[in-house]
Amino acid sequence: MIRKAVIPVAGLGTRMLPITKVVPKELLNIIDRPIIEYVVDEIISSGINTLIFIISQGKGGIIDYFDTNLNLRSFLRERNKTDLLKKVEQVEEKIEHLVEVRQKIPEGLGHAVLMAERAIENEVFAVVLGDDLVDGEVPCLKQLIEAYEKLSEKTKNHSIIAVEKVSREEVSKYGIIDGEQINKNLIKIKKVVEKPSVKEAPSNLAIIGRYIFSPVIFEFLKKIPKSKGGEYQLTDAIQLMIENGYEVYGYLFKGIRFDTGNKEGFFKTVLHYAIKDKNLREVLKKFVNEQKIT
Repeated sequence: MIRKAVIPVAGLGTRMLPITKVVPKELLNIIDRPIIEYVVDEIISSGINTLIFIISQGKGGIIDYFDTNLNLRSFLRERNKTDLLKKVEQVEEKIEHLVEVRQKIPEGLGHAVLMAERAIENEVFAVVLGDDLVDGEVPCLKQLIEAYEKLSEKTKNHSIIAVEKVSREEVSKYGIIDGEQINKNLIKIKKVVEKPSVKEAPSNLAIIGRYIFSPVIFEFLKKIPKSKGGEYQLTDAIQLMIENGYEVYGYLFKGIRFDTGNKEGFFKTVLHYAIKDKNLREVLKKFVNEQKIT
């Protein structure tokens, strides 16, 4: 049983400046909730109850959002604002066990995951990135967990990561895998390349922000050097793990992924969830017609 998820939210959000100078990108609103709440809901609905947030300076508001605010509760109760009080309580009671770990220096995703080693305590765990949203009938993380557990019947100390097909023009934005197709959704990974050029990319199967790791990943996170960009890359540790005989699988999940960490992706995400809302869909249709957008 997988009980813990690591959520790295220490990044500076430079693609969304200037607003991210003062507001963490994970707290930007999608309709009526911040991005991070969608991510947390996916984790909890996948059966995980311990969430380990890797934060940095200026990101404390993420923790505050899910923490209990007794003064606010008292204020709303005294003024008989019961509907608002209920909304606040629902958010504050989502996470059963909340752990905060501070990354003092921004040294990449690999370093952020390594910061969680003590909190993981040698357990299999999930990593969920705070700016990737996946909308699916079955939560993406739950799909990964089910695939991981099925593999556990035949192998041990394996890991599994979510992948999706992207256009060849986009491969340079992602970690790209090469491997052997096991079935419709499962690929045994032989190689991982971080942000390759179109010519160097071994496939168009891109890693997205959902992972299930054996705790052995920490051993390799301690061995990898910094990349040319001065960061410790999680993909380098995954590749080193494969080279040392550990099985890593890619899983083609069912659902629609949105990258909320850039302006275009954020806009698409807002539109997607607006269209899913019956009332907002009508507002959007009326607005588009009035503007005569073609």
